[in-house]
Order: sequence, then structure tokens, then C-alpha cells
Amino acid sequence: MEIAHRPGGLLAAKIQLKHLSVATTEGYANRPGGAQAKFLAEIGEEEQKRNLTLTLQAFHDYQNGNWPAGPGARELLTFFRSVEDELGELHVTTPVIKHSDQEVITLLGRRAGALHLGVANYCWFLDPDKALCLKLAKAKDRSRPLAGMCDSARCPQATHHPCHRPVWASSAANSRIFIGKIGRGQKTERARLQAQADRAETIVAAIDTAQTADHGGDRGPDH
Repeated sequence: MEIAHRPGGLLAAKIQLKHLSVATTEGYANRPGGAQAKFLAEIGEEEQKRNLTLTLQAFHDYQNGNWPAGPGARELLTFFRSVEDELGELHVTTPVIKHSDQEVITLLGRRAGALHLGVANYCWFLDPDKALCLKLAKAKDRSRPLAGMCDSARCPQATHHPCHRPVWASSAANSRIFIGKIGRGQKTERARLQAQADRAETIVAAIDTAQTADHGGDRGPDH
């Protein structure tokens, strides 16, 4: 497939390999471009729309008293308060104009662009230096988080929301079931499962507390 990486090589490779589409050749050559590049760009646009929707939902949840939990919750709440302050200024300076979610989305845009979805958390990847996964992996590529190494109970950029509760509750329940089935002699495995269950139950409790607490003048949860 070396030919595909030369000037005009994709078309030549397509003819040589008898592919019906250049996009197929791009895939074989591991060289995104043309149709494949357009497809990847469309995926990126859809992901950004999804992230804006999720960030907007998290903001509305905050306004309704349903706060996030997790190590990154306090920072996210501080950001949401700053958005509220800016919206308040807009209402003061332009009181006759009907304001919409589009203004909120504009203010949330950068934060939404940093959002990466974990199975059981949101990762707000704003600062690679704070990303626990990159530290643990000693990663050279710091352009994105490593979802497979995420420890959202400890990473300062991770938050837990109500949509993540079922995952953690299921993890805790499954760990308890396995603990009941293993023999007394398997102390190491029992200790591992116990720690896993305790961790999951702590996160579930924090999510529940963030939804039910009387926030009042509180500045946000620590976990």
C-alpha cells in the first residue's frame, strides 16, 4: 500500500486493487482523506452536538438542584455559576430581548468541547496535567484522555451524574454477589472485591446526596 501515500496514489491504488470506492482504498492504506475524511468530520460534528446537549442537560440539572458528584464536581459547579452570572448580566443589559438556550450553549461551548464520555462518568478534559489516566500511563500523547485507564473516583476532572448511577449500583451489587460465592481462603480476591464494592457504593451514595441535599449557600460537593 506504499503507492497510496504518493501524490495521486490513492486513485492509482484504487485501480490496482479494483476497489469500487476510493474510501475503501483509504481504509486499506490507513490514510483518511476524501470521503473518509468527510465521514470522520461528520462524526466529529455529531459528537460535538451530543456533547453540547449533555453539557446543557448537566447545566439545567444544576439549576434544578440536581448537582454532579465526583472529584471534578466543585470545579464544574463553579463554571456553571459563572455561566449563570453571565446570563444574569445579559438579562440586565438587554431586558427586552427574549433569551434562549442558544445563548447558554454559546457560553457552554468550550466546556462541551472538552467533554469525553466514560462508561460511568463524564471526563472534562480541560487540562492534561490534571488527567490521572495520563499520569498513570506516562503517556506521550496528551491530546486526549485514556478511557481504559480512567479512575473517576480519583481524577480531578471526572464527574458522576444521575445517568451513571445504574452502572455503579450494578457494579456494587455484582461485587457483593461474587464475595458471597468465593471461598474463605481466597483472601486476596475477597479483599479486591470488597474494595471494589465499597468504592462503587461510595460513588452511588455521593450521587444520591448530590441530588437530595439542601444546597442552599453551599459551594459544592468534594466527591
